[in-house]
Amino acid sequence: MSDKTLSRRKFLGTATTAAGAAAAGSLAAPAVLAQSPITLKMQSSWPSSDIFQDMAAQYVERVDVMSGGRLKIDLLPAGAVVGAFQVQDACHDGVIDAAHTVPVYWYGKNKAASLFGTGPVFGADANQMIAWMYHGGGDEFYRELVQDVLGLNVVGFFAFGMPAQPLGWFKQPIENADQIQGLKYRTVGLAADLFQAMGASVAQLPGGEIVPAMERGVIDAFEFNNPTSDMRFGSQDVAKNYMLSSYHQASESFEFIFNRDRFESLDPDLQAILKYGVEAVHLANFALAMDQYSKDLEALQTEHGVSVQRTPEDVLQVQLEAWDQILPDLMEDEFFAKVVDSQKQWCERVVFYTLMNSPDYKLAYQHYFPDKINF
Repeated sequence: MSDKTLSRRKFLGTATTAAGAAAAGSLAAPAVLAQSPITLKMQSSWPSSDIFQDMAAQYVERVDVMSGGRLKIDLLPAGAVVGAFQVQDACHDGVIDAAHTVPVYWYGKNKAASLFGTGPVFGADANQMIAWMYHGGGDEFYRELVQDVLGLNVVGFFAFGMPAQPLGWFKQPIENADQIQGLKYRTVGLAADLFQAMGASVAQLPGGEIVPAMERGVIDAFEFNNPTSDMRFGSQDVAKNYMLSSYHQASESFEFIFNRDRFESLDPDLQAILKYGVEAVHLANFALAMDQYSKDLEALQTEHGVSVQRTPEDVLQVQLEAWDQILPDLMEDEFFAKVVDSQKQWCERVVFYTLMNSPDYKLAYQHYFPDKINF
């Protein structure tokens, strides 16, 4: 009798559980099926052919996979909705939901914007300055500038510490700083102030307008960012001297910005995916850059007859002196000054560790490839 009672109870319990599961399944399934993916419209500041658009697509792919398809990003190139330099305003206004850009493109609103990627070089590279964003207070300075100082309805995150940008493309190789005098030169951000202090006449142009401007004689020389972007723009068709290494933009990174209301309307897990997806794509972008930039630098030399040279050290020294020249006036702005002070404190500690710790990679390279470099 006892065994029969236990058996009956076990059967009823099992049946109840199964029925409950079936009921839950029948209720939950339609809700899941009915939930359409959330789509965010993101415009970049890059032409569709640029490797930077490929890097933005790496982010889109990761967000899609990490969200299980719940969150989609419709990635558009520069000009699809607004111009390359207008994506921040479009995010603020809600014309687009997100943008893939760089802060230097909106430094006209506040020159401190250029400190988040294209400011003075105190010895740190771009990855060390991204570390400042995460652990040195940079993210809070960025939030203060964007939301409190400028009153913009956006949030932003940073990824991909870019290799130092080349000095640029020239009709004649740059052998000394005197050759910068009077040169009509394209750059952006505080680098414009820097080259003006060096005697250049500066034009600030989006990437897609650079080569046409060179062809028309609007500019004599230019920089954009890297061998791959430069080659895809057709830089090698308008100049044959490519000068690598410079202090004008030696620590830039991508800025991923979102309309704040749209971002905060998402479920917390989707907000986290957008935020930490930026960290994930940091490595993906860097790995792609190392592979593609090196291949295209080689192609520029071997297939397009480009003379690739390092910028002379005396030109780099003049750049540092030019930074020293333009900083005092800029530091009169209280916000600008406190960001620079924070960066200098960070660099003094972090770069000291890095320089003390890093072996001489050039020595190792020359040991195995003795005829490759001559500097």
